[in-house]
Amino acid sequence: MTTTPTALTLADVDLSNLDTFVDRVPHEQFELLRREAPVFLHPGSDMFPPYWCITKHADIKTISADWAEYSSERAGITLYEPTPEQIEQNRQMMLTMDPPRHTKLRLLVNKGFTPRMIGQLEQHIRDVARDIVDRVADRGECDFVVDIAAELPLQVIAEMMGVPHEDRHQLFDWSNRMIGSEDPEYKVTDAEVMEAATEMFVYANDLAAKRRAEPTDDIISALLQAEVDGERLTDLEFDLFFELLAVAGNETTRNLISHGMHFMFQWPDQWQQLLADRSLMNTAVDEMLRFASPVMYMRRTAQRDLDLRGQHIKEGDPVALWYISGNRDEEVYDRPNEYDITRSPNDYVVFGGGGPHFCLGANLAKLEIRVMFEELLDRLPDIQLAGDVQRLRSNFINGIKHMPVTFSTSA
Repeated sequence: MTTTPTALTLADVDLSNLDTFVDRVPHEQFELLRREAPVFLHPGSDMFPPYWCITKHADIKTISADWAEYSSERAGITLYEPTPEQIEQNRQMMLTMDPPRHTKLRLLVNKGFTPRMIGQLEQHIRDVARDIVDRVADRGECDFVVDIAAELPLQVIAEMMGVPHEDRHQLFDWSNRMIGSEDPEYKVTDAEVMEAATEMFVYANDLAAKRRAEPTDDIISALLQAEVDGERLTDLEFDLFFELLAVAGNETTRNLISHGMHFMFQWPDQWQQLLADRSLMNTAVDEMLRFASPVMYMRRTAQRDLDLRGQHIKEGDPVALWYISGNRDEEVYDRPNEYDITRSPNDYVVFGGGGPHFCLGANLAKLEIRVMFEELLDRLPDIQLAGDVQRLRSNFINGIKHMPVTFSTSA
C-alpha cells in the first residue's frame, strides 16, 4: 500500500533551518510562497529573528532599487541580528552602505571594474584558465570545485588586488572560514571568524603600506590613490573593501562555475548543444546565473512602516530578498524549473538585484565563467560526474564544496 505525500503548507516553510539547504535548495517552499504568500512573515528561530520573505521577481527588483525605504546600512545584509558594534563596523563597508555614502565610495572603486578595464583582462584570464585545466588534464579525475572552479576567480582577484600568487590560498582560507562558519567542514566559532577577519585586515594593512611606498598597476594601488571630493579611503574603509573583494571576488564565481558544470551533468543534452554551437555561450552563462543564484538572499531593513501586497511591514523589520525564488518566478519565466542555455531574454535577479548595489564585479564574473567553460569545452569535452556533490550548509550562499569528476586524458 502506498501513501499519498502530504501537501506542503505555509506552516511547513522553514528557510531558517540551514540543514534544509544541505541536500538541495528547497524550491518547493519558494514555489508555495510565490503562489500563496509572496510577502510572508517567517517565524523567528534560535538563529534568526522573524523576517519578511520577498519571493516574487517584481518585488525583489523594486525593493533592490528603493534604498530610501529598504536600507542596507541600518542592520546589514544577512538575517543574523547584528550587535551595535557590528552594525557600526558594517556601515564602513560599501556593501552595507546606503547612498549618498555608498555612491561616493563606489565612485572611488569602480574605475577598476569598467567594461573596458575588464575587457583588457580577457587574454590573461584565458591564459590562467588554460593553465588551471592543464594542471588536471592528464590526471583523468579531480575535485572540480577545489582544482578548477575555485582557482580561476581566486587567482584573478588575487592578481588584481596585488596579492602575490603564493599567498592566494590565504584568501581562500579566510573566505571559507568567514562565509562557511555554519558548515561542519569549515565549522569555526565566532571568535575564529573574527580571527580570520583580523588576519585579513593585518595582511591588507601590510599590503597597503607596500603599495603606498611603491605603487603598482593593481586595484589596491588605485584605491589608495583615488580621491572623491578631496577625500580618500580611511584605513577601516580600505580594510573592509579588501575583505569584500577577497570574499565576493572568489566565493560567488567559484560557486557559479561549479553549479554551471553540475547543471550540465543534470542536463547533458545542454552540454552537447553547447559543444556543437559555441555561439550559445553568452545565453548559457546567463542561464547559469539564473539557475544557480549563488547569493540566495540579501537582507534589507524597513526604514518606516510600509504596506506591500496587503501585508504591513513595520519600521525596523528585516526583509529578505530571495533572489533564488525570484529567478524561478512563473510570471516571468516560461518553464522556470528547466535549465535552458538558449533562454532569451533572461531577466535574472542576481548581482544584488539591480539598483545602487548592483555588483561591481558582474562583468568580471561573467567573463571568468565564459572563459572557463570555453576551456573546458576544448580540453575536457567528455567530463563526467564521478560521485556525490557536497553542498555548503548555508541559506545565504548557494555553495558547492566538492564535486568529483572524471574525463579522458587524451582529450
